[in-house]
Amino acid sequence: MIGKIKKGKSFGGCIRYVMGKDNAEIIGSDGVLLGNNREIADSFNCQCLLNPKIKQPVGHIALSFKPEDKPVLSNEFMAKIAMEYMDLMGIRNTQFILVRHHHTDNPHCHLVYNRIGYDGKVISSQGDYKRNEIATKRLKDKYGLTYAEDKGKTNVTKLHDSERIKYEIYHAVKQALKRARTWKELVVGLALQGIKLEFVGRGGKMKSAGDIQGIRLTKDGLTFKGSQISREFSFAKLNAILGGNSPDTGVDLEVKKQNQAPSNRNRKEQEPSNMAFIESNGLGLFSSFGESVPEEQIPYDELLRKRKKKKNGKGLDYKSAPNNQSLKCKTLKSMNL
Repeated sequence: MIGKIKKGKSFGGCIRYVMGKDNAEIIGSDGVLLGNNREIADSFNCQCLLNPKIKQPVGHIALSFKPEDKPVLSNEFMAKIAMEYMDLMGIRNTQFILVRHHHTDNPHCHLVYNRIGYDGKVISSQGDYKRNEIATKRLKDKYGLTYAEDKGKTNVTKLHDSERIKYEIYHAVKQALKRARTWKELVVGLALQGIKLEFVGRGGKMKSAGDIQGIRLTKDGLTFKGSQISREFSFAKLNAILGGNSPDTGVDLEVKKQNQAPSNRNRKEQEPSNMAFIESNGLGLFSSFGESVPEEQIPYDELLRKRKKKKNGKGLDYKSAPNNQSLKCKTLKSMNL
């Protein structure tokens, strides 16, 4: 016994699907007019008016059993199991119908229920996958139902295209994980088998590896979320298997490039100023030969030497040697004093 959970917007579309199969029969219901498909859908839609803010009021769960259990699964017994399943899942005080299908080897029924209860409150779907796992296991143990075989033993040639590709992706990921130690190695390993792995960000946006919310896997034009292939293939669980290191999504590299770009521009902006400094301190390419060079363009140490020579040559300040009378006289005579 397994349960496949879905949510939707349109009761009309869901009712047409579950009632449109050959020999489909309603084996249980509550709060719904059981006329034609239109009347059933209208019954659900009327209750939705109690809480029009809810965008996905449709609850749809397919409960499937193994062929080995078919002899004991009368309509009454299947309905009894489904009702207990609903209680374990917290689906209470609301409209529902149970529709059994007979077109496959696996006995199964479809539970369609209104996520808006009779009191107008929403039936929460938080943690429903975990509750589903616990509920189905408890019911299988309680009634001795057959456990599903491992996916590795499934004959994929008998499956429809979408289901077949799911199993092919499942086997491919299992094989790739035996060799992969990083996300990059896993991506490459799957690509060699014709499977594309992509990361999904929160709200469809991903600025860094920290924004990753899940993964999707594509093969032969069909794309599935990792958790649709197997609960083992959620991003969190795969990340734990691969050592808990954030994957290199390419986004981080782009962010790093953008962060480095200003420093590169700064270096380029500094280069012209350095060139200008060199040109302003040189003689200049167009200076005429022998042309005097202003003092501010003469190197500081050379300018200092010239000033020192000038000071030590022509004029010596007599005040610098007040006790030397002969030197003072010579200096006064040279000044015609």
